[in-house]
Amino acid sequence: MVTTADKSAGTRKITIEPVTRVEGHGKVTLLLDDKNKVRQARLHIVEFRGFERFIQGRPYWEVPVMVQRLCGICPVSHHLAAAKAMDWIVGGEKLTPTAEKLRRLMHYGQMFQSHALHFFHLVSPDLLFGFDADPAVRNVIGVAAKFPDLAVQGVMMRKFGQEIIKATAGKKIHGTGAIPGGVNKNLSTQERDFFLKDMEQMLVWARSALKIAKDYTAAHLAELKDFGSFESNHLSLVRADGAMDLYHGVLRAVDSQGKKVLNDVDYQGYFQHIAEEVRDWSYMKFPFMKAIGPEAGWYRVGPLARVNTCDFIDTPEADAALKEFKALTGGKPNNITMAYHWARMIETLHSAEKINALLHDKDLQGTDLVVKGPRREEGVGLIEAPRGTLFHHYRVNKQDQVVMANLIVSTTSNNEPMNRAVQKVAQDYISGKPEITEGLLNRIEVAIRAYDPCLSCATHALGRMPLDVEIVDCEGSVVDRRQRD
Repeated sequence: MVTTADKSAGTRKITIEPVTRVEGHGKVTLLLDDKNKVRQARLHIVEFRGFERFIQGRPYWEVPVMVQRLCGICPVSHHLAAAKAMDWIVGGEKLTPTAEKLRRLMHYGQMFQSHALHFFHLVSPDLLFGFDADPAVRNVIGVAAKFPDLAVQGVMMRKFGQEIIKATAGKKIHGTGAIPGGVNKNLSTQERDFFLKDMEQMLVWARSALKIAKDYTAAHLAELKDFGSFESNHLSLVRADGAMDLYHGVLRAVDSQGKKVLNDVDYQGYFQHIAEEVRDWSYMKFPFMKAIGPEAGWYRVGPLARVNTCDFIDTPEADAALKEFKALTGGKPNNITMAYHWARMIETLHSAEKINALLHDKDLQGTDLVVKGPRREEGVGLIEAPRGTLFHHYRVNKQDQVVMANLIVSTTSNNEPMNRAVQKVAQDYISGKPEITEGLLNRIEVAIRAYDPCLSCATHALGRMPLDVEIVDCEGSVVDRRQRD
C-alpha cells in the first residue's frame, strides 16, 4: 500500500493507492483539516471499461461470449446474464430442464470458487493476523506459511469450482457453454463421476469455512457491529416463493427494518424501478430506487443483501445457518458490514449442496439443449453474481445487431455503500488521531474488501475519458503532447 500526503489550503490529503486484495484498480482519498479531522473520504475507481459501447453493432449471438471479457474473476456471471437476456431475444426464455440445470451447475460452480477465492486468499489475512499486523505477513503468502491447511483448502475449493465451470462452459475462464435459448453441451457420466468423488470433501470444507466466518463474527461482535456499518436498503433476486435463488427470480428490496420496498417485481421492467446517477470523481455510477430517490434510495447487494431479502434457503444445511444468522438481529435485516463474510460462507455451503443435488440429477445427461420462440428486439437478463445482483439489458435491431446495451454490475450497486463504509471507518478510526498508522489505513481497505468489489467490471465513462498522449522521436525527446482532462 502506497500513501502520499499533500498540504494545501489548510488541509492534508492522504491517498491509499492502490486498494489491495481486491479485483481491479481503485484508490481512496482522505482530506483532513489542521486538527486531523476527516473532512472528506472517497473511494475512486480509476480504470475505464467501454463494453456497453463497443458491443454495439455486433450480432446478438456473440454477446454472451464478448461481455464476459469484462473480467477474469467473474466471467461466468456476465456470460449467463447476457445469455439470459438473449434467451428473450430469441424467444427461448423457457429453457429445457437439461439446459437450465446445466446453467445452474455452471453458476453454482462459479459462486463456490469465487467465494472461496475471496475468503481464503483476500480476506483471511485480516481475520487471521489482525488489522494491525505487519503487511509483509498479512497476505496470502503469510497464510500459507502459518496456516498451510487453510491455504490448501482454499486452493482446492477454488479448483473444484473452476473444474465445474470447465465441464459446463468449455473453459475455466471465458467459456462458451451458454448460448441464446440454452446450452451447447451436456454433462457426461464420466464428468459427473469425476466431481462426485470429491463432493463430500467439498461439503466438509464448506461447513468448516462457514464455522470460521461465524465464529470470527461472534468473537468480535462488539467491534464489528459498528465497523463501517450503517442502516441501508438491501436488494436481490428471490424465487417466487421467497427462497434464495442465485440464478433466477423476481426483484425484491427491503429497507433497514425489513419492510419491502420492491415487492417481488418482474425484472424485465427493472428500469421502471432502478435509475443511475453519475458523479464526476468516479467512473462507477451510483444506482438508486426511483420511488425513493438518489438521496435515500441507494441499496446494498451481494451475500449480505441476499440473506436479508430471502425468506428461506431451499437446502437444509444452509437454511439452518440462515436461521442462526437471522437470530443475531431478531429476524430484522443485518446491517453489519463485516457480516458479509458470514453471509458469503452460508452461500458457499448452499452452493455445495446445490452442486451435490445437481450432480445426482439425470437431466444433466439429457440431449434436449436449445429452444426458440417468437423473436423479440429487447431483452433483460439478471443473475445473482458472487458480488450481487447483475443487470444486463440489450436492444437488437432487425439485422440482429446490438443497438443498445446497459449493464448495472454488482459492484456498481455497492458504490454508495462502499463510500459510506470508507467514510464511517475514516471518521471512527482516523479522524483526530495524532498519527495515521498503516494499520488504521488498512481498516479502510478491510471495509472495502467486505464487499468483495470487482472494480474493473463496474467502471463506466462520464463524459470523455481523460487522455495524455505524447509523441516521442527516435532519441526519446517529446516533440508533441496533448492532454484531455
